[in-house]
Formats: sequence, C-alpha cells, structure tokens
Amino acid sequence: MSARDENQNDADLFREAIGVVRPLRRTTHDTPTRPRPSPEPTQSRRDEERVRDELLTHAIDPAWIEAGDEITYLKSGQPTRLLRRLRRGLFSVQAEIDLHEMNSAVAREAIRQFLDECRHHGERCVRIVHGKGLRSKANGPVLKQLTDGLLRRRADVLAFTSARPAQGGTGAVIVLLARE
Repeated sequence: MSARDENQNDADLFREAIGVVRPLRRTTHDTPTRPRPSPEPTQSRRDEERVRDELLTHAIDPAWIEAGDEITYLKSGQPTRLLRRLRRGLFSVQAEIDLHEMNSAVAREAIRQFLDECRHHGERCVRIVHGKGLRSKANGPVLKQLTDGLLRRRADVLAFTSARPAQGGTGAVIVLLARE
C-alpha cells in the first residue's frame, strides 16, 4: 500500500467517523463595526491609588522596621564572593517554602523534604520563609533559629543569608545548594 492510498484511507475513516457536516454561513461583516477603544491600565491605576491611601491612613508599626538581626553562613572552603553575590541577589530563586503556622517538628521535616526535592530537581537557589518571630514571645524567633541551625548542619548547603527586603527581609533566608 502506498503512502497516498494510506492517506486516502485515513481521510475516508475521518469522514465516516464525523458523519454529515453542515457548512457555516458566511457573514458579510468580518470585522467589528465600531473600532475598539485603546486599552487603559485601570487596575494598575486603582492599585497605585490604594497604596497612596494606605500610606497616608495607616500608622507605622515599629515591629515592621527591621533591626540588624540578619543571619548569614558560608561553608568552609567556599569563596567569600559567593556569599557577597548571594547577599546582592545575583542568584535567581528557583523554589520557595513558607513555614508560617508550622510548629518546630513539622517545620524541621518540611525543610528537610523541601531541600531534598530541590536538590533532586537541580534547583540551586531557594528561599525559606520562616517569619520574624513577632509572636514568639520571650523565646525569640523559633523557626528562624531552627532554620539557621538546620541549614548550618546540612552538607549540601554552600551558603545562606537573610533575604533582601523585597524578598522577605529578615523573615526569610536565601539558600545556595551544592550541585548533585
């Protein structure tokens, strides 16, 4: 059987499967009668107005202002420029986990699983959002301390540092993992 016969058989099978078809009527107007209005960024404009209003009406909470409680770590033997580049945000964050509302035991296991999956998928730069511990009372930021301790003990962590303000500030940490 030639390729042409095979194509013809396929076309016949297709027509048989579809059955009778009715052609669409042609309309005289293929284009809309009125021109479309030019697009306006109305939602963006509303967002900007809301931000302005919120800045003028809400009091500043002193807890929002970050003190110098940043955490950093560089694995022994790694070049210091690696940590400098990480602090400047020169690595692209490829995955993220948020530990809010977790207790220590759940957070410990979540961090372990998250980092193992990231390494498995070849993701090298990740963010762990641990929070600032504003509701931790006298114990200080529990999840932040837990995250710091766990990351320092892992052999696959090359470096980590508190995130830049736009990425969570001292309530998150950017981690650089070793290649598999």
